[in-house]
Amino acid sequence: MKRLDRLTTTELSAWVQQAKTKAEHGKVIDRIPQLAKAYPSWFAVHICCKSGKTISFGDTACVFPLMSVIKTFSLLYLLEHLGAETVFRWVGVQPSDAPFNSLEQLVSDRGRPRNPMINSGAITLADKLPGKDANQRTLLFCQWLNQLAGCQLSLDEVMLASVRLTRSTANEAIANYLAETGYLENLEIALDTYEQICCLSARVEDLALLGKLLACENSRLSAQNRRIVNAVMLTCGLYEASAEFAVRIGLPMKSGIGGGLVVIVPGEGAIACYSPSLDNIGNPVGAIAFVETLAQELQLSVFG
Repeated sequence: MKRLDRLTTTELSAWVQQAKTKAEHGKVIDRIPQLAKAYPSWFAVHICCKSGKTISFGDTACVFPLMSVIKTFSLLYLLEHLGAETVFRWVGVQPSDAPFNSLEQLVSDRGRPRNPMINSGAITLADKLPGKDANQRTLLFCQWLNQLAGCQLSLDEVMLASVRLTRSTANEAIANYLAETGYLENLEIALDTYEQICCLSARVEDLALLGKLLACENSRLSAQNRRIVNAVMLTCGLYEASAEFAVRIGLPMKSGIGGGLVVIVPGEGAIACYSPSLDNIGNPVGAIAFVETLAQELQLSVFG
């Protein structure tokens, strides 16, 4: 039996309680009014094992927007549709030591986004998604993921309206600079697509099913593309804290300001958490504390 398969809900419950205590040190984001409505104490975890076993605990009925967690899957989507050579002409794979919405770093890199996990890279890739406009791009992407993973993502229109109402000036500045340096074909469609895909919403179970695509072999996905995405997640998925958590946890992970976290245990399964209380970098405090305990107790680090 694999290690994830051996987990009991008793163990989970103890670790979740510890994580919830740590989450009290974080703060729910208030820049987007609809996100600010989340309770800091909400916590949910769902684990999908390769064997088919699933383990759930906490507020699993909560539906939340994937926000930046979706960046992982737009990268996968484009690798599958267009190939690595094409995708990496547009974005790099270098970790960033600046915040996820840094214009300064983009300018110092002469307009080439460091990696697909920060906003400049994700906006650039949103510009390249198949489809004639943002609505069609989001729909095709959402359908592809739902069919492939057997999950139930849907566009949260209320969240999208809230995001549009308070459109990030940082993202607008980034998109303008990307357009100036020739990385965007259509600035408005790129930003609209980016905002829409960030508002694709789900429960932790759906997010774990998405993670399982990257954790386990799948005849419908290239093994090479899975490896690429996992590697970029490990080095870039938690923004400027990525290296620290690669050492402390040693698993590919991607967070989002909506409180979502997807964690890949290669060959074994995926862990999805929801914990809306964030640290000052934008990572969910409780979710990361929980995964750190889990990874240490079960010795899950990919580094042995």
